[in-house]
Amino acid sequence: MQFVIITGMSGSGKSSCVDVLEDLGYYCIDNMPPELIGKFVDICNQSESKIDKVAFVIDIRSGELFLKLKDTLENLRHEDVGLKLIFLDCSDDVIISRYKETRRKHPLDEVSFGNIRKAVETERETLVPIKAMADYYIDTTNTRVNDFRERMREIFSENTDYMRIDVRSFGFKFGYMPEGDLVFDVRCLPNPFYVPELKNLTGLNPEVYTYVMKFDQSKRLLDKLCNLVDFLIPLYEKEGKAQLVIAFGCTGGKHRSVAFAEAMAHHLRGKNHKIRIQHRDIEKR
Repeated sequence: MQFVIITGMSGSGKSSCVDVLEDLGYYCIDNMPPELIGKFVDICNQSESKIDKVAFVIDIRSGELFLKLKDTLENLRHEDVGLKLIFLDCSDDVIISRYKETRRKHPLDEVSFGNIRKAVETERETLVPIKAMADYYIDTTNTRVNDFRERMREIFSENTDYMRIDVRSFGFKFGYMPEGDLVFDVRCLPNPFYVPELKNLTGLNPEVYTYVMKFDQSKRLLDKLCNLVDFLIPLYEKEGKAQLVIAFGCTGGKHRSVAFAEAMAHHLRGKNHKIRIQHRDIEKR
């Protein structure tokens, strides 16, 4: 059987996540007390029920019961239950904006005396140990609903026993990429932005890619990063990591980071890894 636990920050998209999993045939249970998960798993494994895929939504709404989630996860993994943990995150400002738009109360509204920012900060601090245990970490700050749902379908519509590798580019001027496991800053390289004929192109254009990669320091950096990633991937796989996010950042996310992300993707495909590439800020100005 397949078991999934969905958790994370309130307002980060858990409802959309559930919608996708239900479409994929998962039996979804919302706001399940953590201590009951193990009992439900036992029931599913021992019965002849046709239910073979179950998703639990566990979050701060459980109050003090939520604090038992860490112990529950450790016990289930010790028992070698086929379990995946999705942690959904989002920036504080976006979460606050979403709550204001919907005019809904945050689950910690009472303990924060109506101060939504304090509620969000308290929740984030509480979730730190759970976040560290996640198999999939997804930040929805800059993600459209349709893109997020497509991402969920890609993760769970296929066998998830192998590690998925995401290669991404981004621009530091538009914010850091918190979901990155390996984040490389390529702002140290010559910038095509200052070349008039390349300024309005992107790293997907052959002219820009060639410019970025023609320098000796670019070639040496790419070679060293490829060697590092090749060394690390088997270690992550041995650890049982379900998703690895490799991110490249430059100033605007249009030239150098895109070129390096494409180069790394090409290298990993050559090693027969299944990857997904995304350029977060390539269309931004």
